[in-house]
Amino acid sequence: MNRKVYRKTKSSRKRTILKVIATLAVSLLICVSAYGIYLVKKAESAVDTAYEPVGNTNEDVEPLTDNISILFIGVDDSEERDQSDNNIRSDALILATLNNEDKSIKLVSIPRDTYTYIPDGGEEDKITHAYAYNGPSSTIESVEELLDVPVDYYLRMNFDAFIDTIDALGGIKVEVPYDITEQDENDSQGAVELKEGIQFLNGSETLALARTRHYDNDIERGKRQQMILESIMNRALSVGSITKYGDVFEAVGDNMKTDMSFKNMSSLFEYAKNGKPDVETITLDGYDDMSTGIYYWKLQEESLLEIQDVLQSHLGLKPDTSNLTNKDIEQRFAESLNENKEQKTPQ
Repeated sequence: MNRKVYRKTKSSRKRTILKVIATLAVSLLICVSAYGIYLVKKAESAVDTAYEPVGNTNEDVEPLTDNISILFIGVDDSEERDQSDNNIRSDALILATLNNEDKSIKLVSIPRDTYTYIPDGGEEDKITHAYAYNGPSSTIESVEELLDVPVDYYLRMNFDAFIDTIDALGGIKVEVPYDITEQDENDSQGAVELKEGIQFLNGSETLALARTRHYDNDIERGKRQQMILESIMNRALSVGSITKYGDVFEAVGDNMKTDMSFKNMSSLFEYAKNGKPDVETITLDGYDDMSTGIYYWKLQEESLLEIQDVLQSHLGLKPDTSNLTNKDIEQRFAESLNENKEQKTPQ
């Protein structure tokens, strides 16, 4: 073969290879775009099915531009329970506040036996009992009363949705604090056995870890639930989980209710566009109380006031004083007193 023929043949092969690569690239782009459209449609359908406004959350906030709060409510109303509405209790309560400026998140776990005022009941009781009055609405009002911050949105999920979501993600990585033998979601005693250490858990195992109360107390239980919520977030944001989103949306089904629209939820991805957001977990300090013959978790007033202040500052409802020195605080207090005097002085 002479050199001209060889070069022509070689050049033809290069063009063929480039055409194949270009064709594959275009095909891949089309597939990715199609899958993206498919996911969006599936997500939109799932959120539309789950959408259930309650009438007492803030409709004026916009997640894309405002600081917001979301109350996560875990309830046990699965088909196996067959409970009437007035027998349902909130089994897990976590309030998340999201600061739009620095894209940070604070998670406050509220123990189910927390003694607090329940507006719809007109009395103080365990916060878990609030749900039985008027569902999410009563729980939202009770949390607002307790933490002195508005609840802008809620997301209610039952055990079935919790299990199916984690299974759809392929499980989550968590640290089991000690060996655990626990009942499963169907109340089968000893059905779940977990060993101490970091491991991948499926939905049923994760639920058992989140629910168990026999090995420690409600505070540690709340910490485990915060850890699990973070683990779900980490798993959902991982690159390998993108292909699982369709299964996640399908898993949610009728087992989740929220007053967040699809647009609202989509805005939350802004918090993860630069990787995992800064998440801080907060614990409500308190003590066991059996003085009435009924167990309650009574909160320490000073700790509660401090947490209220932190959440209000994080939501931009008051100036953030966390980085101020005592001298700065005293100066601001003095300035505030002077302003009040000037306003009261006759002109």
